[in-house]
Amino acid sequence: MAHILENQLFAAAQVIEQQLDQEFDRLDNLDTDDLKALREKRIQEMKKLNNKKQEWLRNGHGTYSELADEKEFFEVSKKSPNIVCHFYRDSTERCRIVDMHLKQLAAKHIEAKFCKVNAEKSPFLTQRLRIKVIPTIALVKDSKTKDFIVGFTDLGNCDDFSTEMLEWRIAHSGAIEYKGDLLQPPDVKRKPFINRPQKTIRGGYDSDDSDIDLDD
Repeated sequence: MAHILENQLFAAAQVIEQQLDQEFDRLDNLDTDDLKALREKRIQEMKKLNNKKQEWLRNGHGTYSELADEKEFFEVSKKSPNIVCHFYRDSTERCRIVDMHLKQLAAKHIEAKFCKVNAEKSPFLTQRLRIKVIPTIALVKDSKTKDFIVGFTDLGNCDDFSTEMLEWRIAHSGAIEYKGDLLQPPDVKRKPFINRPQKTIRGGYDSDDSDIDLDD
């Protein structure tokens, strides 16, 4: 596991270095005084951004990881002002769908920390954030909880939503940088939603969705 993480971080660092080299080569071709000043300013901005990206990677950004407990969540929040945190339960099928998408987005958006927390093993944090339904994604921007994605309602109320759809929804919180149109959700082809009973934490059924309600 550690070897895989090391390879992922190395690959991400190589991409950043390649982008910097390309930008420096382009800027090296500028020759007028005004353009030279612009070049120097741009180089400083790129160096600053590169330093920030390296710090993100050292703090575990770029990968989707599980936090052991509430203590680790608070430690992560001290280092990473922007967090996308999935509250899950092992027996919930939809949580595995969320895992699949967040793993992809974590590699794309290193400006945020993507992680998951077992809601049953972190009751204090779950109650503090008023998590009632599993899966729920908590979105933290500038160290403040800005938004929650509760179940799949905001994602078309279906299981086959696209990664782009989840990315668009997360972007509304400001937790990640987004270049698309926030007013227009991505066009996705979805299978018709089939009503299924909702399973509560005690195993009962009292709704027409498959998200798990933590309350009876």
